[in-house]
Amino acid sequence: MKISLIACVGKNLELGKNNDLIWHLKGDMKFFKEKTLHHIVVMGSNTFKSLPNVLKDRTNVVLTRKKDFNYPPLVLVFNSKEEFLEKYKDTKEEIFVIGGAYVYQEFLDLADTIYLTEVDKTSEADVYFPKFDYKKYTKELIEKKSENGINYSHVIYRRK
Repeated sequence: MKISLIACVGKNLELGKNNDLIWHLKGDMKFFKEKTLHHIVVMGSNTFKSLPNVLKDRTNVVLTRKKDFNYPPLVLVFNSKEEFLEKYKDTKEEIFVIGGAYVYQEFLDLADTIYLTEVDKTSEADVYFPKFDYKKYTKELIEKKSENGINYSHVIYRRK
């Protein structure tokens, strides 16, 4: 099993505010889609509720203990990380954790790879990507971009 985290963060690891992304960058959305398409995507209930629809051409997994929401039939719901890991322990497919902060934290120690869109700005946020030890990873810059006056980079952190 290969577990990867993917997110768009600011200089202070800002992820979102009021259950929405801070930055809406077409280049980041394209990067996200290219990486996660035809893979398993794991998210918390708030992240799922923030999406306009089920993510097409991906296996949508929600980790939640909440019973207050009826998920569409295509969404697989697990009550714990352990339950999910048991079900997918033999998969060869790359699994992408796509948020929120709690789910990132739950899978951080298991992640082989972290795909980040690093925005060269700060912003107000109420949700942050978990701090991690950069020394445990090698960093690969994929590309630098600019959109609507916002500079950002797509990078990959691979566990050493």
